[in-house]
Amino acid sequence: MTPSDYPPRSLLYVPGSNARALEKARGLAADMLVIDLEDAVPADRKADAREAMRAAVAAGYPGKRIAVRINGTGSEHQAADINAVAGLPIDAVVLPKVDATADLELARGLGVPLLAMIETPAAIYAARDIAADPAVVGLIAGLNDLAHELKLPNGIDRPAMSHAIQAIVLAARAAGVWCFDGVYNAIDDVPGFAAEAAEGRRLGFDGKTLIHPSQVDPCNAAFAPSEREIAAAEALVAAATGGAQRHAGQMIEDMHVAASRALLERAGR
Repeated sequence: MTPSDYPPRSLLYVPGSNARALEKARGLAADMLVIDLEDAVPADRKADAREAMRAAVAAGYPGKRIAVRINGTGSEHQAADINAVAGLPIDAVVLPKVDATADLELARGLGVPLLAMIETPAAIYAARDIAADPAVVGLIAGLNDLAHELKLPNGIDRPAMSHAIQAIVLAARAAGVWCFDGVYNAIDDVPGFAAEAAEGRRLGFDGKTLIHPSQVDPCNAAFAPSEREIAAAEALVAAATGGAQRHAGQMIEDMHVAASRALLERAGR
């Protein structure tokens, strides 16, 4: 898995200690399943989660990309997580609480693409270096932890974090890697989730991390080109003759043609 591949739209966290969730995930339309050994697993269930994760990966999830979120640098559980993941046929390792490139060191030894979670003010300032690390294929916005570190009175407040959120996108784009929006905590608020997912796409994210199966379909819809966008892109490509020209009341150039071709390619996939 490299940034030249098609990025996943929906990345669903699946608790490694929840056998029912691991089985149910096989029938979901999530582009990537992230088997979680970190926040979703109580400290006394970590060993059980590792064993269940290995069994689930061995059984396979046909048609899906599989990642494993291990515990972060400084955690007493990270070494055991790395040993459990080593050699497994997975697409990526999600590494939480990456504040600097030094935090990638142990996970880098796995030889598996890394998705680095940006969750602290220090990480925001280091995001460009983290994204540029050769082992990293993408950044994930960890907005719950970031809001806590920023001492925001109302928890996640996206307008209050707008600079930090955009910094994650900028760092990823500067390095040529993917970037994924953070989770939406209100699992019963379907309109709210849809609005936030649409905003995430507008801000430049490739997809979004999810905490509940009900969020998968609206997430896929939000990060897929709409019929209107597809029709507009087809018309633009068909009308393009090279260089700057007028089309549908706007000036277009080769950059816009390339963007439209990319959108159509994504729609086809």
